[in-house]
Amino acid sequence: MTASPKAVEIAQIAARAAVAKLALDPVAFDVSERLAITDIFLIVAATNERQVGAVVDAIEEALLEAGVKTVRREGDRENRWVLLDFLETVVHVQHTEERALYALERLWKDCPAIDLGELEPAIGS
Repeated sequence: MTASPKAVEIAQIAARAAVAKLALDPVAFDVSERLAITDIFLIVAATNERQVGAVVDAIEEALLEAGVKTVRREGDRENRWVLLDFLETVVHVQHTEERALYALERLWKDCPAIDLGELEPAIGS
């Protein structure tokens, strides 16, 4: 089993929204063969708590515009590691320190990477 096209689309929209808010190093993994609860994990980093919050808000807004609602949101009080659950895709927005400490990429490195497409923010946006 591989990630559904809808899950890939959600990850791509979320990654573009995150990068538009200057999130760092977006990476996505197809975890559908390892987990029954979701198809894709998207991981992005931000350099401070305020930016984590801005990235989270941008992702939720972009996906809501695409007709995808957040099912669950955790960790937004501290804004150090916020998890956004969109069912098919789970987004982890981590402070750079948390990302280095927990190294989710290392845990999921055996899973296929997802092509997130063009992520550079448009000039002037």
